[in-house]
Amino acid sequence: QVQLVESGGGLVQPGGSLRLSCAASGFTFSTYGMNWYRQAPGKERESVAGISSASGSRSYADSVKGRFTISRDNDKNTVYLQMNNLKPEDTAVYYCNAARLGRNYWGQGTQVTVSS
Repeated sequence: QVQLVESGGGLVQPGGSLRLSCAASGFTFSTYGMNWYRQAPGKERESVAGISSASGSRSYADSVKGRFTISRDNDKNTVYLQMNNLKPEDTAVYYCNAARLGRNYWGQGTQVTVSS
């Protein structure tokens, strides 16, 4: 069955870095666009970053541009989110998403907390 398993979340001080990973299985990973979303307490889920199936294009929310980098390894069926210069407002549950032709798969999420 389809699985998206996020890892790499945790507690980090402002200005610190984390690298999230999302390991995919059960579908043809290389043909799907991959995305990271996040949801903070009391807020709606929002898109953070996306990468096309062949890594030809990337997109970022304005709030994370210049700080976050999305990448993927189609040989390892894994997508990454490198997060630098983290801010308290980045605190949220981060979700991995696979999307193709209207089909969407979601991971269970990983908590990122930015606090001193």
